[in-house]
Amino acid sequence: MTVSFLGAIVRRMGDWMPIAGTVDLIGQLGLDAPSVRTAVFRLKQRGWLVPEPRAGKRGYALTPVALKALAAGDEIIWHARQPANLDDGWCVVNFSVPESARAKRQQLRTHLASLGFGNVGTAMWIAPARMRSAAEQAVGELGLDKFAAIFVGDYVGGRDLSTLLYESWDLAEIDRSYREFITHFQPEVASLEGSGDIALEHAFITYLGAVDHWRKLPFRDPGLPREVLAEDWSAPEAGALFERLVTLLEGRALAHATGYWTAAQHPTT
Repeated sequence: MTVSFLGAIVRRMGDWMPIAGTVDLIGQLGLDAPSVRTAVFRLKQRGWLVPEPRAGKRGYALTPVALKALAAGDEIIWHARQPANLDDGWCVVNFSVPESARAKRQQLRTHLASLGFGNVGTAMWIAPARMRSAAEQAVGELGLDKFAAIFVGDYVGGRDLSTLLYESWDLAEIDRSYREFITHFQPEVASLEGSGDIALEHAFITYLGAVDHWRKLPFRDPGLPREVLAEDWSAPEAGALFERLVTLLEGRALAHATGYWTAAQHPTT
């Protein structure tokens, strides 16, 4: 939730946040002050936040590390991963890393999975061809070039492609997560669209809750070509619903948060 707060709110407020205001705002979503302060401390340890007082008030600024990480996720979180073009083919990564480098082997598996690669067999990972450069970077950063091979090519026959892909990713679970998002937020959107007025605090709570719920979903979605997915694949409907939520709530949520920044930067005397 705190990471969602940094990405959706703090960056819009000059990349700085008052700690007291942050505790109060996130507390409106049901998190107690010790939990928020612990989360802030951990982000500071990760190099995402640095102390920076303003107008005599304690606060934290986002670091270049945080800004880079948050920006890298924007295309996926805010625009969702667009379906790949089936005609572009596939990127396949195969590796055989010795036991002496077991830790790096696990790191590579984790990294490939986080990039959206599916496990198609023993030490064999697959993704749309557009992920080639990301795969090369993942292998290179770990220094595993001599233990890995990266191929890009077409599917030409053999096993049914859709069946193979559904076995390589847990696409049924990903689809279920999108459907849960729809079930949870569709009534809220209908209520908001039928409302003549939306209270700012309610807008903030709903907006940040929706962003925090949504941002995990596209990262799990490999963005496979639409042709290989089930006809009732729910990602497009969920993405459209998220965009409606943002349109309805973003401005009001930021307006609500602004008061906590103003109070910190212009204290009463």
